[in-house]
Amino acid sequence: MPYIAINVTEKLSDAQKEKIKAEFGRLIMLIPTKTEARTLVDFSDCRTMYKDGRLIAGAFIELRLWHASEFENKKQFTEQTFTMLARELGLAPENIYLNIAEFEHWGADGTYKV
Repeated sequence: MPYIAINVTEKLSDAQKEKIKAEFGRLIMLIPTKTEARTLVDFSDCRTMYKDGRLIAGAFIELRLWHASEFENKKQFTEQTFTMLARELGLAPENIYLNIAEFEHWGADGTYKV
């Protein structure tokens, strides 16, 4: 079950959240075995972000995955995420950040999985 946390400085409308959620549903399938149906998307908007001591319009995305994935798949996901957020929110690519954490153990569906 992938988990995607989306932290943005902008105030997002319900329509924007729905559009971005749908885009992440499409993008998560760039990573083999990952599907929109099993992805949890978490929005935090109206965040305050500083870069180089200055207030910016930006985003920080965190993707958590159960099990490791190939570099190329994660690279494609990252690059397409940057493109999508720049298009949908008008953010400068240099103010968008993303990290990916991969875990071998995961709790879901009422149990702890290896």
